[in-house]
Amino acid sequence: MAKPLSILFITSEIYPFVKTSEHADVCYAHSLGVREVGHDIRAMMPKYGYISERKNRIHEINRLRDIPIPVGDEPHLATVKSSSINNPRVKVQSYITTNTDYLDVNKGIEHDITTGNEFANNDERFIFYSRTVLETCLLLGWFPEIIHCIGWQAALIPAYLRTRYPNEFKKTKIVMTITDFEQQGVFPVKSLKKTGLPEEALEFGRYKNKMNFLRIGMAYADRVTTTSPGYAVELMAMKEFKDNWVPLLHKKPLVGINHGIDLLHWNPKTDVFVKPKFDAKDPSNKESAREALQKLSGLRVDGKKMVVSYAGPLREDRGADAFIAAVPDIVKLGAQVVIAGELVTPLKKQAEALAKKFPKDVHFRIMDEEYLHHLMAGSAVLVKPSRSESCGQFQRIAMAYGTIPVVKAVGGIAEGLIDAADTAKGNAFLMKKADTADITKTLKRAAEAHASQESWDTIVGNAMTSPVGWAASARAYDEFYRTLVKETK
Repeated sequence: MAKPLSILFITSEIYPFVKTSEHADVCYAHSLGVREVGHDIRAMMPKYGYISERKNRIHEINRLRDIPIPVGDEPHLATVKSSSINNPRVKVQSYITTNTDYLDVNKGIEHDITTGNEFANNDERFIFYSRTVLETCLLLGWFPEIIHCIGWQAALIPAYLRTRYPNEFKKTKIVMTITDFEQQGVFPVKSLKKTGLPEEALEFGRYKNKMNFLRIGMAYADRVTTTSPGYAVELMAMKEFKDNWVPLLHKKPLVGINHGIDLLHWNPKTDVFVKPKFDAKDPSNKESAREALQKLSGLRVDGKKMVVSYAGPLREDRGADAFIAAVPDIVKLGAQVVIAGELVTPLKKQAEALAKKFPKDVHFRIMDEEYLHHLMAGSAVLVKPSRSESCGQFQRIAMAYGTIPVVKAVGGIAEGLIDAADTAKGNAFLMKKADTADITKTLKRAAEAHASQESWDTIVGNAMTSPVGWAASARAYDEFYRTLVKETK
């Protein structure tokens, strides 16, 4: 058996500690999946002000208390604590950065969960967090073979590794993952001085008269990845990316690896939140799950209604505006609509207004984990009209529960999906434009299939037997990590 690798996986959010998007599910499945194939993977994230240390069993490590971390000329104290991420088969050691000034005081990752406003000092908050990662390794005397940085929030770490601690981490390979190219960590140029990085690193971070976290990370990483092959292809086709970002790859390919879900956490046969259990062999209790969702959402309990759900950020890049505009027409189709938002945005008021106008057929709420499980189990379809998204995770979760994805073929969202026009293999309904008219037209097609029990049972069966778990992703990452460690600089 091949020797296990030591890997530090760094992210801004990961379930179960915090979840504001599908990204938290991706990171959860990734860390558990990589651990399950045998690697010593450990995860690290910040503790924000609304994370309960008691509930999440976060406890102190004696040698990681009151670590002075400079941000600009000012030192701030970090205490890095310990916890774990678990499923019934494996456990992943987790390090949690705590701090009063930058983290505990804020109830949110980048935005206040109550107001939706962006925190004014996000540059300093993630400079601080990034530097705690390296200090943690130094104090533990642990220099992993791979440090995997997820998103712009962790993108300064490769530069700190290579410029400040080149000897300590000389055997460490660095992976930088682009989770969303629209989110690059852009701040005023003056933010560069707060990093404490040398001028050679800061030059990479100057872009369009701003500071850009992601560019720094890409410049110093050994490999740059995305969370799906489709998104990698899309990025490489973009003129701006080809002209201004590809040179940062140092003649190495942009790697896209698909992500699956943890089937121990997302499984309608064992789901702790969903009482009427079901599976692909006997999906009959999905009707009870639909009734439970209708009751929980205050909707009219009606077995003939097709429940159409949207789950995710109420943002235009996710197509929430087009979906919300389509809701009256969806109701006219005889369907019910559930909107579960993840953050407060300007579209929240429009969603609330629709729920008031159609109280028995439209429901809106800010999503929580338990409700999300009911939504996945009880809905007939899940709509993802994203204009831009790297891979998504909810459409895979939906399929495991026999809830049919209605998606735009963008990024990696449609990978593994076959349109229901293929009556033998279809497991989804795919859109080309995902504007309001296209959403309504596609849902009309879904409603017609839903009206035929035989047709719908076939589509549901295809969805529930589609491979959406992490097994294939784990094998791909195992090969990727091992190949990377063998590479010479």
